[in-house]
Amino acid sequence: MRVRDFDVNDAPAVHDLIGATIDACYPAHYPPRAVEFFKAFHSPEALVRRAETGILLVVEDGGRIIGTGALVDGEIGGVFVLPDEQNRGIGASVMDELERTARSSDLRSVELDVSLPSHGFYERRGYRMLESRSIDVGEGETLDYWRAVKRLAGES
Repeated sequence: MRVRDFDVNDAPAVHDLIGATIDACYPAHYPPRAVEFFKAFHSPEALVRRAETGILLVVEDGGRIIGTGALVDGEIGGVFVLPDEQNRGIGASVMDELERTARSSDLRSVELDVSLPSHGFYERRGYRMLESRSIDVGEGETLDYWRAVKRLAGES
């Protein structure tokens, strides 16, 4: 297993990984329109934009992309691990690398949006939930999440 930089040719595989993760993990927490909103937000075009404006990482194992995450303008986002690969430390590896990159860029903290299913993961990593937020996705459905921050200054 290795963490590496995203290549534009990875876009279809990363998009499929994110879609599979959303399909497996989000319907128990979100209404259908919110699930579709998440998928559209992580389009192949959005992935390429993240890579162009920040750092987008992929985790590869045996030639298969099994995880991803990005750091853009001091904000971590799009951290996903295939459902059948979760609970193996892959998400933690992605976060470790993104936080290391943020520290090496002299960022004192990082922020991120925390989905309902990932709340515990980020709390265990030392992220502090600042506020709950909600996006109206239409037809009376909402996408609820938290805004969170982690202080990096002074960490080694």
